Amino acid sequence: MRLLTLFLVILIAALQYPLWLGKGSWMRVWDLNHQIEQQKTANDKLKARNNSLDAEVRDLKQGYAAIEERARSELGMVKQDEVFYQVVDGGTPPVAPAPQKTEPVKPVPNKTEAAKPAAAPTPHKP
Repeated sequence: MRLLTLFLVILIAALQYPLWLGKGSWMRVWDLNHQIEQQKTANDKLKARNNSLDAEVRDLKQGYAAIEERARSELGMVKQDEVFYQVVDGGTPPVAPAPQKTEPVKPVPNKTEAAKPAAAPTPHKP
């Protein structure tokens, strides 16, 4: 009887191993389901991006309104005979440029000083 009980316990353990730790285990299935959900989320984001790019391409092919809008916003272009006004926020005072460091100017020697020969060195006696 003990031998039969031991055999049945070993048989049950052998059958449970693939269910919990094997190639098709519950943990592996759960992990794969999690990866599938992440991939679906990424795919949905990419589909939305593709749809917006497709709509933009159609607008650029069919009409000039999209081209004009891009030229105005990205390149800062204005139409001929159009006046452009830029409104600056009045809440912040204008910033004065920082004072630059300047080196003092060396005086230019006069022609009379430049014409004088340099004094000859005097011999020094110890």
